Amino acid sequence: MKKTIEFIKNNYETALYIGVITLLTLALVKPEIQLKQKVHNYLLVADVSQSMNAEDEKLNNQAASRLAYTRHLMKKIVETSSCGTYISVGIFASDNVALLITPLEVCANYDVITDTISHLEWRMAWKGNSRLSFGVKAAENVFDSLNVPAQMLFFTDGDEAPRVNVTIKQDLSGVQIGKNFVFVGVGGTTKVPVPRFNSANKRVGYWPMNDNNNSGAVGVTYSDASQDEPDPPIASAEYDQFLSQLEDDYLKSLAGDIKAKYIKGQDTPEFYDFVQKQKPAASFVTAYSVRWMYIVCALILVLLTFLPNIILKSFESKGALNRGSN
Repeated sequence: MKKTIEFIKNNYETALYIGVITLLTLALVKPEIQLKQKVHNYLLVADVSQSMNAEDEKLNNQAASRLAYTRHLMKKIVETSSCGTYISVGIFASDNVALLITPLEVCANYDVITDTISHLEWRMAWKGNSRLSFGVKAAENVFDSLNVPAQMLFFTDGDEAPRVNVTIKQDLSGVQIGKNFVFVGVGGTTKVPVPRFNSANKRVGYWPMNDNNNSGAVGVTYSDASQDEPDPPIASAEYDQFLSQLEDDYLKSLAGDIKAKYIKGQDTPEFYDFVQKQKPAASFVTAYSVRWMYIVCALILVLLTFLPNIILKSFESKGALNRGSN
């Protein structure tokens, strides 16, 4: 027992410091381990039809377009997502959904994701008209192309053109993505005119009412798009303006058709909490940081160098007991 106590007296600090150096080296050289774990995998889809240019939202107490508000909400979702969350971004126009970026880990690719969101605009639309029920079908195909389950957040005002009716409404009974699909409504409940821009993104007025009051603020309704240059047709007077609003009842109806969810997009903690509380949708092999574990263990070893008496007294008390028993 005496030899053991002597050895501890002479070498315990050296052993502890060797342990500290080893742990800190591991924290620098191998700070992560690979683990397969359930993670949030969000697919953020923005409606880029021109009704999304209507200015009935507010940012910093100033009027903002629905699309600008969508960009803001998307960026905040990225900001409030923890490391290990995956984000992909897509757009909806006409009757289809296009994927812009495939799932990227949010912390390692923060700038890429937010820059993609910053550049979302109406000129990305490849075609006029806006048929959400067809877009839901297209979204199902996009889900398949990801090869991993995702939670889709579909930001839209629900303003369809031509207006939905029984002849063009899609049968959505076979859609299987409802449990991973959330419509996020953007816009106000009061009808407002929709700004119209030329191809240089210069605002030239407001969208006019179409002759059949059906096409809406979505794109040209004729085959020769050159008629839009140098400036496209605009409303001649206030009574001729095409008016748009958030069609939340229609979005709730669509959500019900596919057993999905609907929520009004709002810049509030409650909205972001709702998003982050969605069930993790995918399993990824991700890099899990264990640097903190190494550092904590190293700190414990450093503290132990200041507590030699506790260790020594423990051995000495055991030695006294052994001598007493003899």
